Amino acid sequence: CLDFLVKDLAVFACARAGATYVVRLPGIAVMRAPPPAPRPGPAIQSIRCYSHGSHETDEEFDALWVTYFNKPDIDAWELLKGMNTLVGYDLVPEPKIIDALQACRRLNDFASAVRILEVVKDKTGPHKEIYPYVIQELRPILNELGISTPEELGIDKV
Repeated sequence: CLDFLVKDLAVFACARAGATYVVRLPGIAVMRAPPPAPRPGPAIQSIRCYSHGSHETDEEFDALWVTYFNKPDIDAWELLKGMNTLVGYDLVPEPKIIDALQACRRLNDFASAVRILEVVKDKTGPHKEIYPYVIQELRPILNELGISTPEELGIDKV
């Protein structure tokens, strides 16, 4: 039944033939045909998504994060979002990236600065020689900003 106007007698015949709904007007009924059956789409293929695209170098990666944390208008949410994203990678951030402590100072957020150092220590895992190296590289910044390490605060023993 295609769209057409019929008299009341034809309404029942079309309704039984598969019309989806009937609009009744005084003396005139409009029948609507059922929607067309869906056509089969293309076959689904399984595709493996390998990373064959361009790879950024370590220097480009570091520069990206240094630029991110050195934004003059960074707020506390962006700082923590950036650190959470960075921590999600399978790496220990370079000391120049951890210079995000400067952003903590701009935001006057001492707790986030200490938390960043705790996260870096945690990310070193079983490689205990990495964390002292990072602290050694960050020592001038820590002293300049007046930021204490978790060890100096005694919270590493909790």
